[in-house]
Amino acid sequence: MKQYLRQIHPLAWTIIIGTMFGRLVTSMSIPFLSIYLTRVLEATPTQTGITVAVSSLAGVMVSFYGGYISDRIGRKIVMLISVFSWAGVFFIFSAAEHLWVFFVANTLNGLCRAVFEPTSRALLSDITSPENKLLVFNLRYAAVNLGVVFGPIIGFQLGSSESTFPFVISGLIYIAYGLVLFLQFKLQHANLPERHQATAPRLREALITTGRDRVFLPVLIGTTFCVLGYGHFSSTLAQYLARSPIFENGSQMFSYMLSLNAVTVLIIQYPLVRTFRNFPPLVPLIVGNLLVATSLMMVGIAEGVLMMMMSVILFTIGEVLLFTMMDMLIDRIAKPEWKGTYFGTIGFNNIGSVIAPVMGGLLLSQFGAENGLAVFVPIALTTALGVPFLLIAHRRLFVREKQAESTSLSM
Repeated sequence: MKQYLRQIHPLAWTIIIGTMFGRLVTSMSIPFLSIYLTRVLEATPTQTGITVAVSSLAGVMVSFYGGYISDRIGRKIVMLISVFSWAGVFFIFSAAEHLWVFFVANTLNGLCRAVFEPTSRALLSDITSPENKLLVFNLRYAAVNLGVVFGPIIGFQLGSSESTFPFVISGLIYIAYGLVLFLQFKLQHANLPERHQATAPRLREALITTGRDRVFLPVLIGTTFCVLGYGHFSSTLAQYLARSPIFENGSQMFSYMLSLNAVTVLIIQYPLVRTFRNFPPLVPLIVGNLLVATSLMMVGIAEGVLMMMMSVILFTIGEVLLFTMMDMLIDRIAKPEWKGTYFGTIGFNNIGSVIAPVMGGLLLSQFGAENGLAVFVPIALTTALGVPFLLIAHRRLFVREKQAESTSLSM
């Protein structure tokens, strides 16, 4: 293992460590935004849901072109501009006193994330040898969750649900991250790959091509419901715990739930992926969807910490099955000449992240946090709507691969 770690590019280590600290500070502040808006600014759950959702909406609109932009003008320029811009966004959050300012800041937050993160992953791919790519991307995923283990607890202690001060810390850390990246780019300039001459992706052509794929289309629809269910964890659950009369200190409990989620990912990811890697690729997604839906139902009936912890663990198992297996599924069903397009188009399932906070806010406004079942039963049932589409995709993929196998044997 040591020899593989030594082979990792210094810039890759910068991105991995920067990702850990970046997630640490953002998980100190962003997850508590919905609590802050409802508690301090006295925004309605619906207004809060829309303000939280706009970040994902901005990301969906931009992410399809993120890789193209970095191919055209170079990873270095895109990463440096976006990381320093992101730092500025956190300072806007820290100074905001009105709801509309938070709306604008969260829109910019989504744009920066949608440009910086895909570009950083593309750069990791550029500077890493094929035999080390799995290790590097697993290290990055571990860094994300390691940051989220401690971030929410620190954020709660700093008063993130009642103050915007933690956003100042986020901004300072991202400035430091940007400066380290700038120095690494200067030191490693000779070892960086040249920019690519990319052709602009045609959105209409991509949608027509993928829309005609009888396997991909139900996968896209089904995973949108999966992402919708996942999106309630950091939006609806936060507001529910902060407002619910059942839980005495909901904000503190939410910070522990976030940390429990990250710790569970770190513990179960490897054995779970190892267990399910030989299953048909849609089976883990179907199981994951059902687990997430069940866990959300459990949140609605939970009356104590133990049940809530069980629901978070169940939710996390479903999350890992959904998001670690999705890339493998897309790689398997995509036509070789259209793989980039398929990977770009599947990002539209993040529209689920846009709908989740708005839907949760409307349900909380209508039924109140004292009626958990009325809020979370519709959420769980909506999440489970992804299962029929994933079953259709599973059946169609089985037929397609059988036909391809028969064709190859007859030749």
